[in-house]
Amino acid sequence: MKVIGINGSARKGGNTATMINTVFGELEKEGIQTEMMEMSGKNIRGCIACMKCFKNKDQKCAVDKDMANEYIAAMLEADGIVLGSPTYFANISTEMKALVDRAGMVNRANDNMLARKVGAGVVVARRGGAIHTFNSLNHFFFIGEMIVPGADYWNMGFGREKGDVTGDDEGIGTMKILGRNMAWLLKKLNA
Repeated sequence: MKVIGINGSARKGGNTATMINTVFGELEKEGIQTEMMEMSGKNIRGCIACMKCFKNKDQKCAVDKDMANEYIAAMLEADGIVLGSPTYFANISTEMKALVDRAGMVNRANDNMLARKVGAGVVVARRGGAIHTFNSLNHFFFIGEMIVPGADYWNMGFGREKGDVTGDDEGIGTMKILGRNMAWLLKKLNA
């Protein structure tokens, strides 16, 4: 089994990556392969509403001049998907929004090809707006017919500067529980 993590932060290896890697640590303890894809420095634009994905039905976005199809292919190949985003003005990053819109359209155009995969959103905030960011990620999973495991709190951590989130003991603990619950669910679904 494999879980792909896509880090929608502009900061490579920052707080969002730390939170995803904490989830990954628990998955790896259960023998589940993980891979992180960082969106930092990558060019990705939003959906242009060309609707060619509905005509082509090739599990790809017709716009192929950026990284979107690499992310979509990685999601399709994986058993589980972790999408991580910092909170920017009470929402997901623009890069993550572009991916959610494009992957979501390709998913729907191809008979919900991501259905029944396990999906989890991970959010980092300096102070506020994290619930809306978390909801935005979950909307992608739910409309795509994916299965979302929970934890003992919402999947968020708090910190501003790189590394600050490691001081959020509750957030780190939540990521560990999320990782354990995701591993349990993946094993049940793949039994």
